[in-house]
This record gives sequence, C-alpha cells and structure tokens, in this order.
Amino acid sequence: MAQTGRNEPCPCGSGKKYKKCCLEQEQSTARNTAAGVSTELQQAMDGHEFNSLEEAQAFTDNFMGQRNQKPSDDFHGLSPEQMHHVLNFPFTSPHLVDFPEKLESLPDAPILSLLTLLVEAIGEKGLKPTAKGNLPRNFCREAALAYWDEETYKRYTRFGNVNKEEDFFELHVTRVVVELAGLIRKYKGRFILSRECRRLLSNDGLQSIYPRLLKVYAEQFNWGYRDGYAEAPFIQHAFLFSLYLINRYGDDWRPAAFYEDNFLQAFPAVLDEVEHYPDCPPDWAFRSCYTLRTLVNFADFMGLAKVERVDGKKLYEYNYRVKKLPLLNLALHWNVLM
Repeated sequence: MAQTGRNEPCPCGSGKKYKKCCLEQEQSTARNTAAGVSTELQQAMDGHEFNSLEEAQAFTDNFMGQRNQKPSDDFHGLSPEQMHHVLNFPFTSPHLVDFPEKLESLPDAPILSLLTLLVEAIGEKGLKPTAKGNLPRNFCREAALAYWDEETYKRYTRFGNVNKEEDFFELHVTRVVVELAGLIRKYKGRFILSRECRRLLSNDGLQSIYPRLLKVYAEQFNWGYRDGYAEAPFIQHAFLFSLYLINRYGDDWRPAAFYEDNFLQAFPAVLDEVEHYPDCPPDWAFRSCYTLRTLVNFADFMGLAKVERVDGKKLYEYNYRVKKLPLLNLALHWNVLM
C-alpha cells in the first residue's frame, strides 16, 4: 500500500488534505517523543568514542532500529514500528493482524440485525424510496419495532414518532454503510440488492458480508457524522489501536475510562483536535467523544464489544462499561503477543 501524499485526501475520510488532518496528529506525537529519544541516544553514546562520522551514524542507526522495534509501555506492548502500521496500514499488515474475508462462524451484531431487516424488505421487487431518496416511513417504523422491541420503541419515541429514516439513526447509518459497501443501490427508482450482495448471500451469507462492512465502517464511513462533537479524525484513524486495547484487556468488564486513559496515554496530542469548554476539565470533550464514537457507535454497533450504560451518582450523569465479545476474535486475528 502506497504512502499517502501530503496533499492527498486523508485516508480517515474527513475530506481534508492529509497534511491538515491525521499527518498533523502523527507529527505532533512524533515531536512529543523526539526529546525523549534524543536523551536516550545521548545516554547510549556516553562512554563511546567514534573515529569517524560514519561510525557515529552507524551507531545511531542501530540504536534507532532497535528502539523502533522495542515494545512501548505507552503502546501496551506494540513497538513504534508496529504502531506505524496499526495507524497507517491497518488492513494491509498481516504480520500484525489478519482480517479474514470469511468468518469461521455466523456473526452477531446490531448492524447485521438491521441489514437483515433491510435485505428482507428489499427482496426481489425492491423498495421504493421517498422523494428525498431515503427509506420509506412504514419500513423505518417496522424496523424500529423489530430492532428495539415495543417497550424500547416507546421510550425512544416518547417525544416524537419515527417519521423518516433519520429518526431511526441506527438504520440510517446502516443504509449509508451498506451502500458504501456496494451491497445495495438505487435502480429505476427503487432500492435493490446488488449482484455482489446476492452472490455473497447465496454463498457464505453474513460470514462474508460482515468483513466488508467492518472495513467500510472503519475506513470510509465518517464517524463524526453520528455525533455532534468536533471532527477529531484521529480517533477514527486509530481505530485498530482501540480494538487492540479491547482485545488485550476486554475479557473482564472495565469502565470506558480505562480505554480513554490508555488512548490518551498513547496519543496525548489528540486533545488538540477537540473543543475545550471553560467549565470542564481539558480532557472532558475528548473522553465523551471517544466513548461515544469508538466504544458505543463502533465497537458495540459492530458487535465487537458489549458496551453498557451505568448510571452515575448525579442526575443525568452516566458512564459506560466495556467487555469484549467473541466476534472480535473472529473478525481480527492478531499475530502479536498480547
């Protein structure tokens, strides 16, 4: 996979140039560690005498090569070299992690429940969209009832019914992601299943469809579209590191703050991407954004982790706890020691 050019669109999907988006975060992270590396190199050179500039350069090259391959505490066992691949080549670094094109068993995830409802509604005849090109209201209401159950449906619609696709936003997101994945399209005024979708369904079904949805959700769908926070594209850019943390520590229930803390420890410069509010701690907006965007709307929605809300001590205060689900080990095969 070729390296992204500075003036090319950022691979995170923000629409910005790479140099104005995730490259700035990576360079900021590099600057934060540069001073420490320089100190370590000076200490390593103490007591050594070099007879030429070439000898000094060879020593430096060897030192940096060993350092870049050494596991980092901040990266929870990943080396700087491995982290470079995690951030920039998540789906093309099989020496670190494999994403199988077909899962070994049938996956279970909220997005797949909605996809199944959508596929059934489209069927052989297709599904006529609204004048704005969205899914029809009756189907949205029926899908919401099937997805939420009657009691949850009443709770979600107590201030307004499902009158359009965006009123059931999980379904809206599913439709967008499925279209991006090339599984449905509009043809002669109707939503239809693509030939590729029909082929996948007839062969391996959801076991082959899920890996495609995961890749599209991680790389093409703009996570910021689902919430009202600042763009903060690096949170999505580092999705694989978040999954690495969940895979490493997710056998037991842990508070969402655990993952927030460890992401911040690895990438403190991410605070520069989010808004700061005068009456809140400087990391408050990041923590809220990270938990909603990465844990709730990504890991939970894609069935990779169970994320449960835990009521706080104050009115309207709530937190989350997180636990790994079996699908995480089906969808990602790590080739590094955990």
